[in-house]
Formats: sequence, structure tokens, C-alpha cells
Amino acid sequence: MAIRSLNQLQRLRFALLAARRFWLRSRYGLAMDPSSTISLSGRIVSGGRGSIAIGCDTLVAFRTLLISRASDGSCRPIRIGDRCFIGGNAVVLAGVTVGAESIVAAGAVVFDDVPPRCIVAGNPARVIRRDIEVGKRGRLKGSEDAERQLWR
Repeated sequence: MAIRSLNQLQRLRFALLAARRFWLRSRYGLAMDPSSTISLSGRIVSGGRGSIAIGCDTLVAFRTLLISRASDGSCRPIRIGDRCFIGGNAVVLAGVTVGAESIVAAGAVVFDDVPPRCIVAGNPARVIRRDIEVGKRGRLKGSEDAERQLWR
């Protein structure tokens, strides 16, 4: 049977992501809400059980690196809030808290805490926009309407 649409592979994708979530919980002690997703190519350097916590409806994109072990070997926990988006190739270093409803741009290197409801970008990551409104998985409000108009 030929695949006519990538949507036919959606069940397989969900099964793989659920298996990865289970593996990350059991191997690294990751505290992660079941509604959150870490890409299959996302990398974790855990300092111990519970050293990384990810809130609900959060998306951690491809080739992202979360490091909770400091350079001196100590464990400093990473906390990522609800409805956040961590862009591809971003690096979140030890001891960082990403506030709820925040967006970390692709390629950003996050050294310091990210306030809630803002967008950070760059190396080191700096706030470029505040008081944003996001939906599930950190998607900006209004972006769905713009995307629909683009494809009409």
C-alpha cells in the first residue's frame, strides 16, 4: 500500500514520541507533561533525576540541547514553563528557568532566566519582544489566520 499523505504516518509519529518520552523519563528522570513534545533529535544532558522539568503543551524542536549539569560538575535544574516553544538548535544551559508562554528562537543560547510571555533570541539570548500571546506549543496568536490566508 502506497503512502498518499504524510498524515498516514501520524500514528507512527505519536507512538515514537510517546516511546521517547517514556525513555527520557526512565533514563534521565525528566519531569515532563504528557502533552509536551521533545523532538527525536533533541539532546539531553541531565545532572540527575528531576533536574529538567517541562510544562504542559510545550514543544522542544529538533537538535535542541538541554544541559542541566554545570561546567564544575554540579547539577543546576532547568525549568521550562507551560505553552513554550524552544526553537531548533537552541541551547538551554544549567540553572535556567524559561517562563510560561515564552518563545526561544532557533539557534539561541540561553544563559539567564527567560521572563514569562516574551521572545528571546541570539547568543547570549536577549528579550526581543514582551507581552506576547501564545497558544498550544508556543504558537503565536494570530499566526493560524495568517497561515490560512497564505495558502488560499
